[in-house]
Amino acid sequence: MFNQVQTPGAHAAKGPLNPERKKTMKNSLLVAALVALAVSACGKKEEPVAVQPAPTAQEQMKESAAQAVDAAKESAKAAGDAAAAGAQVVKQEAAAAADAPKEAAANAADEAAKAAEAAKAAAEAAVSAAKESAQK
Repeated sequence: MFNQVQTPGAHAAKGPLNPERKKTMKNSLLVAALVALAVSACGKKEEPVAVQPAPTAQEQMKESAAQAVDAAKESAKAAGDAAAAGAQVVKQEAAAAADAPKEAAANAADEAAKAAEAAKAAAEAAVSAAKESAQK
């Protein structure tokens, strides 16, 4: 169009210069479309990834409740163990406390026996002194 040299009679022809070229172009487009279709059809199809649904609020509550029950059981067991250990300590201390009065009573009995012996000796001394005074 621009800067083309026109030959006589060239302006009279309105069709393509080569009618076979138009047919070849259609065939090329058809082949390109078929190749594109074949490539896309033979491509590897990816399987969709199975997405697990998020747990519902009810399921979350059940799980939390189960965990709370387990924690309560563990706490109750620990409290029971602590109570048993405390009871054992109290039992040992009570046994020791029960033994202390027994020992104190035994000691007091010994001291009382000694005091009784001393009183007996003092009484005998007083009796003999009284007899001596009575004889004089």
